[in-house]
Amino acid sequence: MSKIDRVVFGDNQFFGINHMSQDKAQAQSERFADLDNIFGVYQNAFDAGVRAIMLNSNDRAASITDRFRSNPSAYPEIAWYPSIPYPHKYANLVAEKGMVGAMNNILFSEGAGSALGKMARGATAMMTLDAVKLMKMLIDQEMTIFKGLDVRVVFLQNIVTDLVMGFGVREAIYEYCEHVRKKHKALPGLITQNMPFTRAKLIEWGIKDVVLCSSINKIGYLMSPDVPTYESVLAENDGDTYPMMAMSTLASGAVPAPEAYEFINQLNIQSVVFGASSRGNIDQSVKLINGQG
Repeated sequence: MSKIDRVVFGDNQFFGINHMSQDKAQAQSERFADLDNIFGVYQNAFDAGVRAIMLNSNDRAASITDRFRSNPSAYPEIAWYPSIPYPHKYANLVAEKGMVGAMNNILFSEGAGSALGKMARGATAMMTLDAVKLMKMLIDQEMTIFKGLDVRVVFLQNIVTDLVMGFGVREAIYEYCEHVRKKHKALPGLITQNMPFTRAKLIEWGIKDVVLCSSINKIGYLMSPDVPTYESVLAENDGDTYPMMAMSTLASGAVPAPEAYEFINQLNIQSVVFGASSRGNIDQSVKLINGQG
């Protein structure tokens, strides 16, 4: 299985996501409304040695990837880690345009020529109630944002992963993983708020070579069921079969970075995704994740 990057730069800070402070979230949202400010932060991350980006397929992702594609010589070689889908995007589309308008938006997003094929496949899927075919269409639609980029892992958002895992639907996870491997030539990834349960189900179902991304921090923030269970599972995990990526390592600012990464670096974790908006915090995080702090 291909290795994943030790350090991955996340995107929460760009889109006004802060689970601890609404005021900070609003301030970041206003600052990063300007695309130039986002790329200023990306440049700080590149200067610190980061060469991998996680980006959710939200409304602004296309403008970000368009800029990377339009001027590749201005940036280092980057490995991409998309996370899909962005549920609010579809909810907003339906709210603004209705169900028919939302479907038109999705079908014609790449022009009429592309829409014909999608409509044929979609109609067939709807008539046969083929949920797997519909799922693959949505994956392909989300991945158009990352077309032409070096995609290493395609993550399924935890809101979908944990729902499907909770219902025990093996086929959906298996088909997702196979489609990502075959169609998009990338590793399948699952974001989950219950890594021990998700990993156990993958082992039970015989689905291997899947990257798992989960909140991992010393205070158990957004970790289910608890820190000791995570520590036990990580200790026995084969990182080649189920590479682990930690997110929310600072517990949304509740744990100082040196303390957070001292804890993380003691665990059997292959990768860390983090977000920061200042050069100082980016430099410090990269060094600590790499054990250089």
